[in-house]
Amino acid sequence: MHFSKTYAQLLLSLPPELRDNAIQYRQLKKVINQIVHELSSLGLNPEVLHELIESSSPSSPSSSSPAPDTPSTSRGDAHHHHFPKVVYELGGSPDRIEPQLRIRVSVPVSGSGSGGNSLLRPPSPSWGGRGRRSSFASDGGRDRTRLLWSLQHRVPSSERLVGNIPTTDATASTTQEQEVVIPLIHDTQFYNMLATTLESVSAHLNTVHADFLGALKGLGRSISDAAGPASVVGGFMPHSRVTTHAGSVRVKSGDLKSDLYSWREIFQLYLEAEVFESVSETTRGERSVEESERRLKMFAERVSKRGLGDSRQFKMKQSGVALETFLGLNLFILNIKKFSYANSEATRKILKKHAKRTALPLPGLPSSMSISPHGLSLPSPSSSTSPFTFTFTTSLPRLLVQALGETLLPIIPAVDDYACLICTSLAFKPIRLSCAHLFCVRCLVKMQKRGRGSCPVCRAPSVLVANRSNVDWALLNFMQDWFPEEAREKLASNEKEAAEEAMKELGLDPNQSCISM
Repeated sequence: MHFSKTYAQLLLSLPPELRDNAIQYRQLKKVINQIVHELSSLGLNPEVLHELIESSSPSSPSSSSPAPDTPSTSRGDAHHHHFPKVVYELGGSPDRIEPQLRIRVSVPVSGSGSGGNSLLRPPSPSWGGRGRRSSFASDGGRDRTRLLWSLQHRVPSSERLVGNIPTTDATASTTQEQEVVIPLIHDTQFYNMLATTLESVSAHLNTVHADFLGALKGLGRSISDAAGPASVVGGFMPHSRVTTHAGSVRVKSGDLKSDLYSWREIFQLYLEAEVFESVSETTRGERSVEESERRLKMFAERVSKRGLGDSRQFKMKQSGVALETFLGLNLFILNIKKFSYANSEATRKILKKHAKRTALPLPGLPSSMSISPHGLSLPSPSSSTSPFTFTFTTSLPRLLVQALGETLLPIIPAVDDYACLICTSLAFKPIRLSCAHLFCVRCLVKMQKRGRGSCPVCRAPSVLVANRSNVDWALLNFMQDWFPEEAREKLASNEKEAAEEAMKELGLDPNQSCISM
């Protein structure tokens, strides 16, 4: 299927506000056809124009000048000296791009005056078909008109051109350089249409970015209200070294009247899905549009399978609305990803088609404009004076994903961020050593009983000197507030393990059942 049809189908799957700001690929193709017709009317078909521009390129062997000490007396050298130089330029102002062809020809001039310009004259008086001047002729005189005629009608083959060059010494010794600048009307239309569309896309993406950040902040407030900790919903009693003994700390049992654990599970599933970016070593980076769409669907299925998609499972009414908004924002990122990819591909292909159909190169564009395979990026200001220079930064889909992760995910603390480095479960009750490393009280007691005085992380001698003063009461209250179920399970596990160790010290088997006498 042609890209034009694929591009149209992709745009139909996007919302109207994105579809209306996309690059008009078919219109630009029509303008390219007009450019080809315009060049052909000047006698510059793609083959001729390509050879002229290539021969005028500084890197072309035919454009290199001979050494100063090398004589140029052959007929081939004469042709090489008089071969026209054609340069394609993107002129104009920063607000308007005006492509043009700058043509220079070194014309042999004889001592008799007008006779030296015979190379520029047509072979018959009825040039141009019916004796009319070309519409692009300069008003400055007949010489420039003849120059244009010679460029349109001379054959770019070296063998054929050599015979048309006068061989007299007087003609070969004196030359006169003449120049013509031909503005390309339809090429100007092409570049200005493309530049205007890209500016419109850039402005729309900036608006989309701002609106997304606003919606993200509102969603963050809704999730914070629906997933509050125990201290917010009531029934929380903080502890301190003044009012509480470390050994008597208990976690209040009861049902938490918030959706804290539901949202923690939703965010955990979202992180595991890695919808838009991969964090693994082998596939790190942005995912493709197809893979992101598949993973977003997989995430929604997992949420429904866990029963989290049913609003009746939530304790707070705003949680159901917040979940729909969260899924909607992810779908919006996916649409932006499709939109950016479609526009980047359309831009790349239309520029490639322009260069192929017209034989006009893209001056300075390949090195200054890099289009990511993941889509167009937000443009940053460029210091270049070129009217068609673009510099791109991070892609907008990646910026939106980063904003989502930085705004929403920190609302719900993760258990892994407060885990003991030894047992990997919640570090409740937390003991902070003098080296600042954190462990749960059971792991610290085990290390002290085994006589291991060095910190497992930094090897500082801080284990055996730790006591009740090393209890981190602020972190203990935080864990009890945000992880009440994990803290309760860890406390029960610590008490069971301590009782088993005490029975073993007394010579009793903790696994032996009771015997009635």
